[in-house]
Amino acid sequence: MKRGHEGRGALQSLGPGLITGAADDDPSGIATYSQAGAQFGLQLLWTLVLTYPLMVGIQLIAARMGRVTGRGLSANIRKAFPRPVLLTLIGLLLVANTINIGADIAAMGEALRLLTGGNVHLHAVVFGVVSLVLQVFVPYERYVRYLKWLTLVLFAYVAVAFMVRVPWAEVARGAFVPAFDLGSDAITVIVAVFGTTISPYLFFWQATQEAQDVKIDPKLEPLIAAPRQAPRGLARIQWDTWIGMGLSNAVAFFIILSTAATLHASGVEHIDTAAQAAEALRPIAGNFTFWLFAAGIIGTGMLAVPILAGSAAYAVAEAMDWRTGLDRKLFEAKHFYAIVALATLGGLVLDFSPMDPIKALFWSAVLNGVIAVPIMAVTMILAQRRDIMAEFVISTRLRCLGWAATAVMLAATVAMVAGIFGAFGDQ
Repeated sequence: MKRGHEGRGALQSLGPGLITGAADDDPSGIATYSQAGAQFGLQLLWTLVLTYPLMVGIQLIAARMGRVTGRGLSANIRKAFPRPVLLTLIGLLLVANTINIGADIAAMGEALRLLTGGNVHLHAVVFGVVSLVLQVFVPYERYVRYLKWLTLVLFAYVAVAFMVRVPWAEVARGAFVPAFDLGSDAITVIVAVFGTTISPYLFFWQATQEAQDVKIDPKLEPLIAAPRQAPRGLARIQWDTWIGMGLSNAVAFFIILSTAATLHASGVEHIDTAAQAAEALRPIAGNFTFWLFAAGIIGTGMLAVPILAGSAAYAVAEAMDWRTGLDRKLFEAKHFYAIVALATLGGLVLDFSPMDPIKALFWSAVLNGVIAVPIMAVTMILAQRRDIMAEFVISTRLRCLGWAATAVMLAATVAMVAGIFGAFGDQ
């Protein structure tokens, strides 16, 4: 009989949290962090120190909800909120994820062109089709093992930082002394960093994966029905989430650090894509550093695209009360896989549209930052309701952490909008 996450050792139990955290550093995220480092140097390192506990807080809340109720976030919203609220949130998520997928696939195609040559669009089509085929035809239990191994590619970005000259005293100051220009450019980059770090699709994915583990493992039950499983289950979620989000933020920290120490220090202050960041590194930091950075873009994209498409499919299918599950065969969950295909192929089509995929990378992160606010607020309300969570309503500490994360995202978004309107007013 299959043993669940909670029956394994500490390292083996790493699953939804680890993969969710690793997927957060997708090509869109890499482009955003690279732009932050190139444009502002080490000034914005503090954003990753700030977002770590906030990210852990909101992901813990989402994951606990999935484990406690045995339902994903979308199914819980459907149970507790009016349908227009549900459809609005799911619609925003689907749009954001599709744009993000398109931007990620384009970045992967561009990175492969840098490494091997060839046609960018052809590479993008191959990546999109391969990702879709794997999601539809490879059983998720087998697929998730490969996703875990793909997380190792993220250490390429840590390695890059140790191949270049880094002013560590300035790094410490940038990490712990918040500083930024009050101009709208700086605020927009900060919102993009927050949005690509605390992304809505991550809440949906981790909550759903916890719920899916309950469904496919005969030894597990929702904690509402089996409170005796709570100590081990909740402890495992906490361990998994702190480790997964720690990996995510550490890698993001090193991407900003590396691009600040190389590109910004050399006068390169404008980076639009992850691939452009890799290409700019070659004359400054050498071929091996360039290769690591470019190969990492492909690896993180292969990790992130199925999670972006899968989280959208779970959210839509749960909202419509359709059968869900990457563990199901195609004809057992046709509507679910139709959403996976729609999001993946929709993103791929965007690469052939007039939309500039370069700008899409950065602005998909900004969009995530904006739509995260209402989704986080709804998640927090659900987590405090006894009709949803029963005796497992979140603690005061988690409540404070979750609302603090929501408030920070809201403040950054308001500041960005105010800065944009201010810029228009000055013209």
